[in-house]
Amino acid sequence: MEVRRIEAGGLEFGYLEAGSGPLALCLHGFPDTAWTFRHLLPRLAEAGYHAVAPFMRGYAPTAVPDDGEYGGGALIADAVALHEAFGGDDRAVIIGHDWGAFPAYGATAFAPKRWRRAVAMAVPPVGAMPGAFLDYAQLKRSFYVFLFQTPLAEAAVTAGGMAFLDGLWRDWSPGYDAAGDVARVKAALGDPANLGAALGYYRAMLGAVPPGDRYAAEQRAAGLPPARPTLYLHGTADGCLGADAVKEAGAHLPPGSRMEYVESAGHFLHLERPDEVNRLVLDWLAG
Repeated sequence: MEVRRIEAGGLEFGYLEAGSGPLALCLHGFPDTAWTFRHLLPRLAEAGYHAVAPFMRGYAPTAVPDDGEYGGGALIADAVALHEAFGGDDRAVIIGHDWGAFPAYGATAFAPKRWRRAVAMAVPPVGAMPGAFLDYAQLKRSFYVFLFQTPLAEAAVTAGGMAFLDGLWRDWSPGYDAAGDVARVKAALGDPANLGAALGYYRAMLGAVPPGDRYAAEQRAAGLPPARPTLYLHGTADGCLGADAVKEAGAHLPPGSRMEYVESAGHFLHLERPDEVNRLVLDWLAG
């Protein structure tokens, strides 16, 4: 696979792709890149999909958006724009990990006729999240969310050759050799503008940077439950968002959905257990 480029919604995206057929849009999270789907893209292609993994807005080689918007509405708008740019139809599916899970839910709520099914990993629907942040153990795991609201964030992440990112991967997926993945993340966020964009997701999430009006309709959809059958996957050893924190996730999914734990997998479950996760995803999409 090689990085290609396409314009969607007025923003130039870098992306990876494999295969042809109905669109399977795969959206990554933080601190990660489109390469996180390197195991899944070929399998989706074998199953008859045009599998596309864009680098999310602000992650090089995707452009840093002029509008400075990183809220859920902007991410939903990107997913819809990419659907259009790649000629998607109502057979399209959307797959998201971590931050990519938010538009995977929200895009089906905003434009349900564009998507047949969805898969989300490592972050449950918004309705299942509030209680998690009242738990002391989870608050400790989520320290970085609050750090990223402060002016210290950029200095903390860049110190020691961006060692902060190595630490997150070690904590979130214990025992997984993430050297190659982290090197790609550091390349994607090496420019201060790109790092500022990645931190912007978190600043928008807690309202430190209020959303503008451009994506108002999409932003409203970001708070709604997903509207298409969704498979939710979570690793039992996730060091970012503990397995106990998502036990109610299934109650916030639409009828016909399913939740599965992946035993002994951490936050980057699709990289740690690619065969198992690929099987779960492909079986779900075949339904």
